[in-house]
Amino acid sequence: MVVANLSPEQAIRTEVRRQNNNRRAVRIWLGFVLLALFCLVLVGGATRLTNSGLSITEWKPIHGVIPPLNAAEWEEEFKLYQRIPEFQQLNSDMTVDQFKSIFWWEWAHRLIARGIGVIFALPLIFFWATGRIERRLRWPLVGILALGGLQGFIGWWMVSSGLAVRTDVSQYRLATHLVMACLIFASCMWIMRGLSPHSDDPAPTKNSHRWAAAIAIFSLFQIYLGALVAGLDAGFTYNTWPLMDGAVVPGDLFIQQPFWINLFENPKTVQFVHRLGAYTLFTLALVNLVIALRAASWTTHARRAVVLFALVTIQAAIGITTLLLEVPLHWGLLHQAGALVVFGFAVANWRGFYGEYPRTTVIAERD
Repeated sequence: MVVANLSPEQAIRTEVRRQNNNRRAVRIWLGFVLLALFCLVLVGGATRLTNSGLSITEWKPIHGVIPPLNAAEWEEEFKLYQRIPEFQQLNSDMTVDQFKSIFWWEWAHRLIARGIGVIFALPLIFFWATGRIERRLRWPLVGILALGGLQGFIGWWMVSSGLAVRTDVSQYRLATHLVMACLIFASCMWIMRGLSPHSDDPAPTKNSHRWAAAIAIFSLFQIYLGALVAGLDAGFTYNTWPLMDGAVVPGDLFIQQPFWINLFENPKTVQFVHRLGAYTLFTLALVNLVIALRAASWTTHARRAVVLFALVTIQAAIGITTLLLEVPLHWGLLHQAGALVVFGFAVANWRGFYGEYPRTTVIAERD
């Protein structure tokens, strides 16, 4: 930007001030998107825990915004639900009023998903049209919007797996749906963190960014394992800790053939692997903490390592409590919320090692 009658130094200051204002506006917008995504994941978890995910048996991206408005429409929606195996095999004595209680969870989940599409797309168009989004970020943000559209399709692909033969959705598709939500969440967090001011403190070690990456990636893997647990209702069994089925390493972990299928379809094995994932994540966060404090305890990076380890520890305690209580709704949701908080902070911590996005300034020409 060339500003008349300004010295080069004044022009730079003016451009930096303008960029600061634009970056603040974009960060606020992405912060709202992250909050909405957080709520979406929690409502999705409630939908799963209340067995509400198959209550809407049709995919109507536009018309589906409007719920049943009268008794006749409720009866019509209920008749559609009565056609699927879940009703016929598990809920054949359900009334319309009972159906409403599960319908609203799934409807709310879909409504929030549609709402996120709006609060992402419209500001993106506005910021782009008014020059508030830096060129380097335009297509990555469009890519996130495209992932959101793909996620809508994945959501229906997941639901459709429980409409014909099964009485629930496929755990594979459920895990894919949750991981995609987390990738969208992480992408927004990465860009928002890159637009935020960064500390000038050096990294504690030359491998600190690799530790941060490992923790963030493994946090996502642990969420994937948790989704398999949820998809198989594996958390409702073997509700003891630290022993599982009376042993440190329980038996019958690989009774299905081929043996690897147990990792995805044997509830006992899936829960055990999820436990091992929790221990591994705790160890990674602890080692990262010790290395950071020993190498450079005075840095911002070391303080973030302390916070990250604290979050992982709290999440582990929540997970154990949830298991021991046999997954009550509120504890199950708290555990899912904790997983997203840990993952989000881990991604922000990883991004913190790469500094703020470079600034673009143009020195005004002298008259």
